[in-house]
Amino acid sequence: MTCVLRWGLMAVSSLLLSSITHAASQLNQVYQLSTDNTQLVYTVGEDGRLIFRYYGPRLSNTDQFAPWRSYNRPDCQREANYEAYPSFGLGYVNEPALSVINANGSLITELVFDNYVQQSSEGVIHGIFTLRDRVAAVCVQLHVEAYQQEDVMAQWVTIANESKGEVSLQRFYSSFLNFRANNYYLTHFYGTWAGEMNRVEETLEPGIKVVESKKGVRTTQSENPSFILSLDHPAQENSGHCIGGALAWSGNYKLSFEVDERDYLSVLAGINPFLAAYKLNKGEQFQTPKFLFTYSANGQGTISRNFHDWARRYGLHAGMKERPILLNSWEGAYFNFDEQVLTDMMDDAAQMGVELFVLDDGWFGNKYPRNSDKMGLGDWQVNAKKLPRGLQYLIDYATSKGLKFGIWIEPEMVNPKSELAEKHPEWIVQSPGREKITMRNQLLLDLTNPEVQEFVWGVVDKLLTAHPDIYYIKWDANRHVEQVGSQYLSSNEQTHFWVDYIRGLYEVYDRIRAKYPDVMIQACASGGGRVDYGSLPYHDEFWTSDNSDALQRVYMQYVTNLIYPPIATASHVSATPNHQTGSVTPIKFRFDVAMSGRLGLELQPKDIPAGEMAFAREAITNYKNHVRELVTKGDLYRLISPYACTNNHAANMLVSKDKRKAVLFAYCTGFNRRGIRPTVHLQGLDPAKVYRITEINKVSKRKAFWGDGNCYDGAYLQQVGVELQIARQYDSAVFLLEEVK
Repeated sequence: MTCVLRWGLMAVSSLLLSSITHAASQLNQVYQLSTDNTQLVYTVGEDGRLIFRYYGPRLSNTDQFAPWRSYNRPDCQREANYEAYPSFGLGYVNEPALSVINANGSLITELVFDNYVQQSSEGVIHGIFTLRDRVAAVCVQLHVEAYQQEDVMAQWVTIANESKGEVSLQRFYSSFLNFRANNYYLTHFYGTWAGEMNRVEETLEPGIKVVESKKGVRTTQSENPSFILSLDHPAQENSGHCIGGALAWSGNYKLSFEVDERDYLSVLAGINPFLAAYKLNKGEQFQTPKFLFTYSANGQGTISRNFHDWARRYGLHAGMKERPILLNSWEGAYFNFDEQVLTDMMDDAAQMGVELFVLDDGWFGNKYPRNSDKMGLGDWQVNAKKLPRGLQYLIDYATSKGLKFGIWIEPEMVNPKSELAEKHPEWIVQSPGREKITMRNQLLLDLTNPEVQEFVWGVVDKLLTAHPDIYYIKWDANRHVEQVGSQYLSSNEQTHFWVDYIRGLYEVYDRIRAKYPDVMIQACASGGGRVDYGSLPYHDEFWTSDNSDALQRVYMQYVTNLIYPPIATASHVSATPNHQTGSVTPIKFRFDVAMSGRLGLELQPKDIPAGEMAFAREAITNYKNHVRELVTKGDLYRLISPYACTNNHAANMLVSKDKRKAVLFAYCTGFNRRGIRPTVHLQGLDPAKVYRITEINKVSKRKAFWGDGNCYDGAYLQQVGVELQIARQYDSAVFLLEEVK
C-alpha cells in the first residue's frame, strides 16, 4: 500500500505525533538485513531519525548496537551518527541523498522513522523503512533487498508527495552507505569508443570524488556506474576488505565519495541531479533505480563472483542459458553486400560449426537506401535492391544450413535524411529555435513521448511478427544526448527528460520481453556504451567494445568482468590486420582470448587462410564441448592481472560450481627476456580432488606445460602452480582440467 493511500485521510499534525511517538518506542530496536555472509544494520536515534550503523561481514550479535548515545552530549563527546537516507535540512552539511523544494517553498527536509516491514521470498529478504518529514507531507520509503546466497544487497527509495501542492525533487539518490577506515582506495572505470573499461585506482582524500555521466544515452562508454572500494589498503585479488557497487540505471548517473572532517567516507549512488529536477504533484510518487552492493573480506575476487552469481540469477536475461556461437556480418561485409555475399558467409559459418548468423547494419531503406551511415536510419523496410527476396529468404537459407538468424536494429535513432525524419520532425530530441546537432550523421528520437515509444516498440514487434524465426537482435545506440529538448514535455517539465527517456526505453523493453521472452537481445551502443545492470535484465549480453583487437580485449575483458559476468561479455574473433588497431595477431591468440567470454566471429570467413581454418573449426568444437558451460555458469578467478604483471602475462580461469571441471587461460601480452616464464597458481579447485590437465587449442606439438596430460591434486596446482612456456607476445595457452576419480 502506498504512502498516499495509507495516510491521505489523516491530518498532518496527527501524522507527525503518531510518527514521533512510534519512533520513540523503537529507540532500542535494531533493524538488520543479512545475507549468508554480510549484514546491514540500522537503529533509531533519540531524535527519531533512522541511523546507518554498519555494513560488513555478518555479526553474531547485533543487539550491541542498541545502546545508542545521546545527541544532547557536548560536541566533543558526540558519536558520529549518519542517517540511513540523509536529507538536506537541520544540521546535515555533507552531500545529501535527498533535497526537496517543498510546496511552501521551504528547502528543509527532516525525515523521521515511522515503521518497518519485512517481506521474504525464495532467497531474498526485502525490508521497507518508512520515513516522514516532521513538517512537510513528504514520505520516503527506503527499500533494501538482501540476496542470501549471492551476498548482494540492493537499495532504492520511493518518494511520495502527500501535500496539497507541488514539490520539486532536486536530489534523489538511490542509496547511502558510510564507512570508517584509515584509508580508502577507489577503483573506478573510464574509457572512450574502442577503448572502454579501463581501470584506475586512487586514494580518496578529504573532499568529494565524483564519477558521473551527463550523456543521457550511451552513458557507459566513457565511465561506468560501478566501482570497487578497498578499505585500509589498495585492492587485492584474494585478501582485504572491499565493497563493490553498481547502479542499475542506463541514463545519467552520479557516484559520490565524500571523506569528511571526521574521516568517515559517505558513498552516494543514483540518478545524476544535473538539470534533472523532478516535480511531483499531489499524490504522485517517484521511484529511484536500484543500487547493488556487496562486501568481501577476501579481496575483489569475491566481489566479482558475488556480482556474477547475482547477475545470472536476477540481473541478466536468461542468465543460466548457454549462448550460441555467432558470426556477425559487420566487419566481414560492412554496408557492401547482397544476397550472395550473405549466403556465402552462411555457408562458411555452417562449415566452421557456427550456430547463429547475424545480419548487421545496411539491410533497410529504399527512398534513402542504407548504403552508409548518412541516410535511411529510421526507415525499417527491407532494401529491395540489396535483398530482392526479402529477409525471409535469408532466414530460410540460414535454417537450411542449420543456423539461427539474427538482425541489427537501432530504433532509438534517426538520420535527418530519412522518411521518418521528414514525416515526424516533432519526434526528434531538439531545442526549439536552435540548430540540431548530429553525431554519426544521426539524431535521437524522443522516448519521453508515448508515440515514439509506440513506434520503437512497433519496429521490433513488426519485425518479429513478420519473421518469427528471428532468434537474435543486436540493439545499437550510436550517439548520446548533446542537445536536450522535448517537444512532448511541457516547458516546466524539460528537466524530466533525463529520467523519462530511460523510463520510456524501459517501457519498450518491458513490452518486448512480455511478448518475446525467448528472443536473444544484445545491448550495443557504439560498443560498450550500455554496459549496466539497468539494461541487462532485458538483454542476454552486451557488445563489450567495437575494438575487437585480441590484445586490447585481454585488458578490457579483465576489467569488465570485475563487475559483469563472462557469459554476458560478447567476445569476437576478428580479422587480421585488426580493423581498429592494425595489429597482426595469430589466430590462436584471437580464439584463446575470445573463448573466455561469449564466443563469436566478426570477419569474412573467406579471409581465413586455408591453413588456419582447421584450427578455427577445432577451437569452436572445443568451446562447445568443454568451455561454454564454464563461461556460462562457472566461477571466475583472476590469476595474473595484465595491469599488475611486470613480465607481460595475464591469466584467469573458470571453475564449475562442483569443482569437478575448470578451464585455464594464459596470455603473453608483450616480449619478455629469455628465461622469463610465468608460474601460475590456480585457484578455486578442491585441494583434495585429482585433476587431469590437458592443453586444448594447440597449433603444434610443442607443449605450453611440460606436465600436459598428467594428473595433479588441487593442492599442488594451487600451491606449487604450473610453469608455462609462453614468453613471446601473442603466445597463449588454454588448459582443460577435469576431475579424475
